[in-house]
Amino acid sequence: MRWTRTFIPTLREAPSDAESPSHRLMVRAGLVRQLSAGSYSYLPLGLRSLLKAEAIVRQEMDRAGAVELLMPSIHPAELWEETGRLAAFGDTLMKVKDRRGVVSVLGPTHEEVVTHIVRNEVKSYRQLPITLYQIQGKFRDEPRPRHGIIRTREFVMKDAYSFDLDEKGMGVSYQAMYDAYVRIFTRAGLNFLPVEADSGLMGGDVSHEFMAVSPFGEDAVLSCPQCRYAANREKAECAPLPTHHVGLETQELRPFKQVATPGASTIDQVSQFLNVTPQNLVKTILFRTGNGFLAALVRGDHEVNVAKVRRAAKAETLEMATAEEIQAQTGGPLGFSGPVALKVPVYADFAVQGMVNFVTGANKRDTHLVDVNFYRDFKPVAVGDLRVALPGDLCPRCGGAMELTQGIEVGHVFKLGTRYSAKMKALILDEKGGLRPAVMGCYGIGVNRILASAVENHHDEAGILWPKELAPYQVQIVTIDHKKMQVVEAGHDLYARLQKAGLEVLWDDRDVAPGVKFADADLVGIPVRVTIGKRTVESGTVDVRTRARKEQKSVPMEAATEAVVHELADYRP
Repeated sequence: MRWTRTFIPTLREAPSDAESPSHRLMVRAGLVRQLSAGSYSYLPLGLRSLLKAEAIVRQEMDRAGAVELLMPSIHPAELWEETGRLAAFGDTLMKVKDRRGVVSVLGPTHEEVVTHIVRNEVKSYRQLPITLYQIQGKFRDEPRPRHGIIRTREFVMKDAYSFDLDEKGMGVSYQAMYDAYVRIFTRAGLNFLPVEADSGLMGGDVSHEFMAVSPFGEDAVLSCPQCRYAANREKAECAPLPTHHVGLETQELRPFKQVATPGASTIDQVSQFLNVTPQNLVKTILFRTGNGFLAALVRGDHEVNVAKVRRAAKAETLEMATAEEIQAQTGGPLGFSGPVALKVPVYADFAVQGMVNFVTGANKRDTHLVDVNFYRDFKPVAVGDLRVALPGDLCPRCGGAMELTQGIEVGHVFKLGTRYSAKMKALILDEKGGLRPAVMGCYGIGVNRILASAVENHHDEAGILWPKELAPYQVQIVTIDHKKMQVVEAGHDLYARLQKAGLEVLWDDRDVAPGVKFADADLVGIPVRVTIGKRTVESGTVDVRTRARKEQKSVPMEAATEAVVHELADYRP
């Protein structure tokens, strides 16, 4: 493709709202343009790379035995009501109403639709296992779209769904998809980590995220360098603290008493007022579930992990209680809740169990309790890991210190079990003639996030360094001084020869200054650049340089194709 015959609107300056490298560089390189918040157009170079990412995904899914189909983007709302997710998704779910007043859902994912297909078409175990997938636009009403195409309201997703007769079969399907994801992200040149994850609204007991490492990633990953345990922050387990139970065995348990704490409702305020450390305070957080209210206790310097509390309580949904609900359930205002005499079920973190003579709210305005003790003054319904893991926490597998890494979620695989098939009655006839719900897995990839992650992983101060499998073109010809006919002719000849060799070529045939061409070549980031000018034509050579290296080498014009092929074969950004 000639530069003058395509559309590559490069910019010298990045948008003022661009924070991440991928956002800045993809806009500057003319790959994407924002239409509205969280909605982007893919311009010719961006589309070429997006289609290459799709091709990698499609090839590896096919290789893993998945079968491609295409499902509607508009779903009947009643399908989502069958699973309870119409309400659970809340405002994230985008809806439309047709001329008859019928409400439909713009699909953020397709569990309901694919289960509907299978319950109507798959009746016998002889038709299983089967994994169905599609690559399609999806919609979520993100409250804060940001970082360019990393977090958007409209996005391209590969979603796959496996159906098996039993858990053993589903495990095989799950592993096949897991392995396919490793191949996909390796081919795409990403620096990624597979990590244990929370299943969230998707449901199921087991899931793994694939995180592209990036300081601008919105997901936090805790990992152990000793045993390679890794999990996102929602899932990362916290081993019981070394001081667990020591206090109970060595300290006198004083009787608790009320103290006035006027105007002190936060951890910092109470700590300063009572002259105690946050480690000697216990936070009581109230949640609303589908079956009522509950309270979670964590140490004052720790943060409650909502996903862990939801799992501990086996709650379908879990939301923070409002100030009005807290007043109604505890008798006191927000900031003064405590577990003593509380009427709702109480769940306590491991770290709280190891504390003695600690401070809690008194469920009364401007009042706290001091010298509260576990079991003596209140009894939780369960004790477990309820807090957010922190760097330096002990690894739950080997006891080593865990480290924090930021990442972009590019893929997620779930063992769904029978959550959807049971509710939607996708029943399979087994070998004994009985009916049982299909056992499902779900597997998603944010295809556009592959592009953004590749740019996050591979860039420098001048622009993008594309991995060769995602680059919009493999080689770029830059001809200098278009007033010299011999330069233009040499460029045209090499352009034809490279194309004949099966290479994807972008020829910068613009009549602009050399500095502009070289700056744009570095910005766009195509793996191999071939420069032709008056000097090289007179010497019968071309200059070949890879985007990842500063130096270039001169090769004979007749050997240019072989030189480019050689550079591409070993290219790594």
